Amino acid sequence: MNLLVVGFITGFIFGFLLHKAQVVRYDKQVGALLFEDFTIFKFMFSAIVTAMVLLWLFNDLGWISVHPKPLRVWANLLGGTIFGIGWGLLGYCPGTTVCAVAEGRLDGLFGMLGMVVGAVIYADYYPFFRSIRKIKSFGRTSLEDLTGVNHWILIIVVAACMIGMLYLFEKMESKKQ
Repeated sequence: MNLLVVGFITGFIFGFLLHKAQVVRYDKQVGALLFEDFTIFKFMFSAIVTAMVLLWLFNDLGWISVHPKPLRVWANLLGGTIFGIGWGLLGYCPGTTVCAVAEGRLDGLFGMLGMVVGAVIYADYYPFFRSIRKIKSFGRTSLEDLTGVNHWILIIVVAACMIGMLYLFEKMESKKQ
């Protein structure tokens, strides 16, 4: 199957799930930023664990080949800061921005415009951003490479930690009510 078609189908399913989980709602986004509503954290933790399991399962079955990207500390800090500022100002992350536009929300269009402007700025200043990427790079590495522990054990540990966090979120939300 064409990878573009696979990307479209999985993107559509992810967007549908974002909508059904109500994480596209502005109040959910702001609630997450204020650590008052944990709906988005629950959704993302579930998505991360699902992706980890499927990615490594498909890798182990030989259907795909996992190639970790280099760990670039300063580039990640800069990108994460820009991402966080955009999320805080708009009230949407990139995925929920696209869903907001699909739902007909005009505020999502500002986010789409911001993404386009950001892409143009990145393209125009690519040499500068490329130099930041080279400042501190740990090369292609994964948790398995760093710890020497099998990826399935790491997945179980990460999943257990996330399940524990979900449990804490539930307790915190039930105390509010």
